[in-house]
Amino acid sequence: MIDAGRYIGQSPLMLKISDITYSVAGRTLVEHASVTIPTGHKVGLVGRNGSGKTTLFKIIRGEMVLDTGVVNMPQGWKIGGVSQEVPGNEVSLINTVLRADVEREALLAEAETATDPHRIAEVQTRLSDIDAWSAEARAASILKGLGFTHEEQLQPCSAFSGGWRMRVALAAVLFSEPDLLLLDEPTNYLDLEGALWLEAYLVKYPHTVLIVSHDRELLNRSVGGILHLEDKGLIYYTGTYDMFAKQRAQKRALLASAAKKQDAKREHLQAFVDRFKAKASKAKQAQSRVKALEKMETIRAPEDVARTVFTFPKPEELSPPIIATEGAAVGYGDTIILRDLNLRIDQDDRIALLGRNGEGKSTLSKMLSDRLQIAHGSMVSSNKLRIGFFAQHQVDELFIDETPLQHLMRERASEGQARLRARLAGFGLGADQADTEVGRLSGGQKARLSLLLATLPAPHLLILDEPTNHLDIESREALVDALTAYTGAVILVSHDMHLLSMVADRLWLVKDGHVTPYEDDLEAYRKMLLTPDKPMGKDKGKAKDAAPKVETFTREQIQALRAEAKKSEERVNKINDMRDKLAKKLADPALYDDGKAGELATWNKKYAEVMNGLERAESMWMQSLEKLEKAQRK
Repeated sequence: MIDAGRYIGQSPLMLKISDITYSVAGRTLVEHASVTIPTGHKVGLVGRNGSGKTTLFKIIRGEMVLDTGVVNMPQGWKIGGVSQEVPGNEVSLINTVLRADVEREALLAEAETATDPHRIAEVQTRLSDIDAWSAEARAASILKGLGFTHEEQLQPCSAFSGGWRMRVALAAVLFSEPDLLLLDEPTNYLDLEGALWLEAYLVKYPHTVLIVSHDRELLNRSVGGILHLEDKGLIYYTGTYDMFAKQRAQKRALLASAAKKQDAKREHLQAFVDRFKAKASKAKQAQSRVKALEKMETIRAPEDVARTVFTFPKPEELSPPIIATEGAAVGYGDTIILRDLNLRIDQDDRIALLGRNGEGKSTLSKMLSDRLQIAHGSMVSSNKLRIGFFAQHQVDELFIDETPLQHLMRERASEGQARLRARLAGFGLGADQADTEVGRLSGGQKARLSLLLATLPAPHLLILDEPTNHLDIESREALVDALTAYTGAVILVSHDMHLLSMVADRLWLVKDGHVTPYEDDLEAYRKMLLTPDKPMGKDKGKAKDAAPKVETFTREQIQALRAEAKKSEERVNKINDMRDKLAKKLADPALYDDGKAGELATWNKKYAEVMNGLERAESMWMQSLEKLEKAQRK
């Protein structure tokens, strides 16, 4: 967390970037760029991979020395972001998140040691102001939204992998509620459920948010403005990503039209000059047109950036079904994860797997790709069936000291380099990338290489597990186009709602050890996830005398209320002790001697402050007990 007021200029009620220029290794990333973002706005930062979005975040945090310009924001603003995963130590997840609120931690520590009644009253008032006593419930709610059960929240960070610890780091920064929240591709380590929860959370976030994301649906649902980093400049567009895309397309079309008209006018003027410059009778007019040409400010047509494409090989057609299971069960050792699987996959299927993390989507993918044998039942597949499999761990398993070309040569030794380079180009990896060691490629370039390797044998079935991580929006659109044209079957697991909605025509829900068709649409699934306690389906009409809805409480909510009540009771006891000490002091006859009127007034004032604090603490205690009793009665 960074206190902006310590190192950066001040400007009220806004983040103001003024005429900034930044260069690295002789390459200018941002040049004379300016933009103003009002306080409280949620803004998506977009731009092609490598355009400098992450660098801009570092500039805002004050980690880069600018060539020119300044970044201003309100004095004392706290800046927060997820820079790295939390360490794998023995601190529990819930305590790791709670410690992110530095002020609360410091006040709680001071409350344990403070002896001055006046300071105690101040501490207790401030704790009440920042709603410190509901902190555990808020932290637990955030962790739950990001996929952690109550039991997991009590486990140490060391029990979780790096990707899960990144979720804990995200939970910590969300809990701390910085004035400026900087998020760089936060959904890359979330599943669909976590991504949808984050969308809803950001909408209600009380402060300013700047988020780098290539998730189109997140940018449509969670932000009210788009900041576009292009051609070393910053342009702010009001509205969602779809609105930005439309405005930008219109702007580019107008610019291209204006450039075309100017070229025509320039040609007309030049033709007149060329024709009449040697004639004395027309010399004056010719000279005036030369001056007009010189003064004409060139309108440059927008350059068309090479469009990212994916070219999937076409498999031959197989007789349906290509895979069928009957009464199948699958798991690990003696532990069955999925059972009673009666599934059928045809070559023209486009199936999205839905389900919360841990329900078995990856297990199903491994079974269908023959990476995991069934425990019992049957699974029959075509004897000519070829399966392509893509998962994020495969990207991490590429040989970092080899080039993409060398990766393909290992798989296709009989093909010439020209053919292999053409294959790489078909996945957006040009001549430079083909001969660059994988360790020096971007995340998106590595993902394209892994996707190429998965589709190299022209599979009849392509299983994709989070294929859009690290891909920019243009690459994601190219993937949609490629999958639409692909003539094989697709099994898709993704947090990208736009990709799912554009590709999938069947939905399978993996839940409670079973895989069943999900008959509703993705929007209904999204609403179900965000309102899990409400039954899905259209109302069939409510009886006039229907019983009022009974509020229910989960075990986690009751535990949080119990913890809040306990904290409130401890606070009351502490203030009572201080009241008794002050009462004993005020009962000392020596305090009422002549000449001690000032000291007596001070002690009386402190006693009044403590009594006020006690009244507030007792009120909060009673409220917490009432909430707990109400929850326990349900």
